[in-house]
Amino acid sequence: MKYSSIVAGVLFAAVAMPASAVESVYTAVLSGPAEAPPNTSPANGTATVTVDTENFTMRVQETFSGLLAANTASHIHCCTADPLTGTAGVATTTPTFTGFPAGVTSGTYDHTFDMTDPSSYNSAFITDHGGNASGAFNALLAGLSSGNAYANIHSEMFPAGEIRGFLAPVPEPETYAMLLAGLGLVSVMARRRNS
Repeated sequence: MKYSSIVAGVLFAAVAMPASAVESVYTAVLSGPAEAPPNTSPANGTATVTVDTENFTMRVQETFSGLLAANTASHIHCCTADPLTGTAGVATTTPTFTGFPAGVTSGTYDHTFDMTDPSSYNSAFITDHGGNASGAFNALLAGLSSGNAYANIHSEMFPAGEIRGFLAPVPEPETYAMLLAGLGLVSVMARRRNS
């Protein structure tokens, strides 16, 4: 009977958890060796992309330092043929993110885009995905979720990109809670079998 009480408690905890959030967060570490082709730039950076599917916004936060030459652009590329490898066209605003610090070797960036606005995308990306912002948004979200999108910072020395990193989803807290509950249940069952 004790075992069924534990199972019931775990199931209740899983059901009682809040519904999945409307925000999805993706992160990347940017480096020269992650470029295609790889380079030996000592520069590094981070990118955090937060997509709100209820309000149709995308917040882009980037930090970078140590570029070997002044930066010329930064954007998100999507969607590669295979996750975490290859190259793809620019999905977001061209020639660079709105308000991105220009002509510097280090900096920070924080901007929220209205993803219903076609100017938040590269026009070619819109054309390739239904001809409207809705189709482009869905394609970009699918690319982010599947590891087929990357953040890239281009410089005068590396016009094709000095540092980049594939964006990966950050698990929601509910996912960790369910994992811990499952591990706890497995532990209880193992102890019970050993006694």
